[in-house]
Amino acid sequence: MDLILWRHAEAEEGFPDAARKLTTEGLNQAKCMSDWLKSKLPKDTKVIVSPTQRTQQTAMALCSDFITEAAIGPGANVHDTLAVAGWPNFQGAVVIVGHQPTLRNVASYLIPTIPAELRVKKGSVWWIRYQKNKSGFEPVLHTVIYPEML
Repeated sequence: MDLILWRHAEAEEGFPDAARKLTTEGLNQAKCMSDWLKSKLPKDTKVIVSPTQRTQQTAMALCSDFITEAAIGPGANVHDTLAVAGWPNFQGAVVIVGHQPTLRNVASYLIPTIPAELRVKKGSVWWIRYQKNKSGFEPVLHTVIYPEML
């Protein structure tokens, strides 16, 4: 299984939080990252998105046939996020478009060597692969990429 954690791109300030839209820079970040993802993801990738406006806009840069899931909205916990993704048993790739600190917490839960205080930057992707090793299977950090790297 491949679990791709994608933090929403840069959003405007404001209230209510769930209605905040992407800035012009955020729209550019989402487009750059989606272009990169499209070149890497398998065709049958499942995309699951928080219901906030900024995550929906980020995901729309990648595809329009995503699943909106309230359980991964702001303040979601690690176990709910992994359950929604089907970790580690889903056959294929799943993109979760969500929020900080949830995505950081998921990454550091799966790969304990990632410092718990690390931030997942806006618009970035953390790609975790569940792969076979000598004693079974383990989560491995496959890629970390930021929009400004593209």
